[in-house]
Amino acid sequence: MTLHPGHIELFCTDPARTLEFFTGILGAELISEQEGGLYWVDLGGLEFLLRPGTPALHPSYGACSQALVLYTDNLPATRELLERRGLVFAGEDGHPDCPTFHDPDGHWFQLVDPGDFD
Repeated sequence: MTLHPGHIELFCTDPARTLEFFTGILGAELISEQEGGLYWVDLGGLEFLLRPGTPALHPSYGACSQALVLYTDNLPATRELLERRGLVFAGEDGHPDCPTFHDPDGHWFQLVDPGDFD
């Protein structure tokens, strides 16, 4: 028997709005739409299921119980691109090279260039 990560499910008050965030700002690709307002998206090879629900809201990155860390190979360029697309960064996790942000439902993300920490 083996276990491995499959996909990440995000509960959203408005999955269509969160879909716009994922595709329009983060650049994810819509894979499919299912009945009941469920959306499958691919972001860099990781699949997310955006589904109706009530997400737990956390006021800050440090107060949340989980966060998704997105890797990039060029932090300044990626940050600039995301800001041009309308993303507003909320701060950092204590290091200036680890900016944080959240989606419309309050799911927290961090953007990191792992090469900055070699």
